[in-house]
Amino acid sequence: MTSAPEESRFVPVVVPSEPVEPVPQVRASDAERDEVAAVLSEALAQGRLTSAELAERIDATYAAKTRADLVPLTADLPDDLRTAQVSPVSAVEHQELSATFSKVIRSGRWVAGRHTTANARFGALIVNLAEAVLPGREITLDINAFCGKAIITVPENARVIDEGGALFGKRSVTGSTPEGQEDGPLIRITGKSTFGKIVVHRSTPGDAALNPAVWWWENRHQR
Repeated sequence: MTSAPEESRFVPVVVPSEPVEPVPQVRASDAERDEVAAVLSEALAQGRLTSAELAERIDATYAAKTRADLVPLTADLPDDLRTAQVSPVSAVEHQELSATFSKVIRSGRWVAGRHTTANARFGALIVNLAEAVLPGREITLDINAFCGKAIITVPENARVIDEGGALFGKRSVTGSTPEGQEDGPLIRITGKSTFGKIVVHRSTPGDAALNPAVWWWENRHQR
């Protein structure tokens, strides 16, 4: 009597897979950050972003360490805008602030230019950079006061280099780097005080300097 053949069984062969190496995170360059900032600025010009959204995204752009960090910042913008060769606009590259026979205050959350010109002619210009978005590791402030006052508040951790001068005017610039803050933003001060006054000082927690308008008003009789 022939015995029935045993039921064949399928035994799967498990091939050990090779370990998957993590995808390397490529570091972002300054040029790549500038390209993203230019696209965001163009999106603002087209009405696709608000000023507050622009400030938030540009802040994240220049804080990005890798290319992957930059991708989400433009992911909700049209493909033609993201792939276009957009030249940097004034919202990032250049800002011009002026007070002529008037008092002008710029404070709060705003996008400063990589090169910002501040002119005070027979007026008072009060600029607070403590909460501003600084595009890049270094910006230049070209401050000129002619028969006027320019009062600039810089972030507490800023490194300040004074390259300006004065002609029959007063100039006070806080230039020393705070201890332990050597990696803070570099702010280069240029320009001239002519029959006027230029004051550049740091913001400190709890100080009225966080609100330059208050600081100027409280000290107006002494200056």
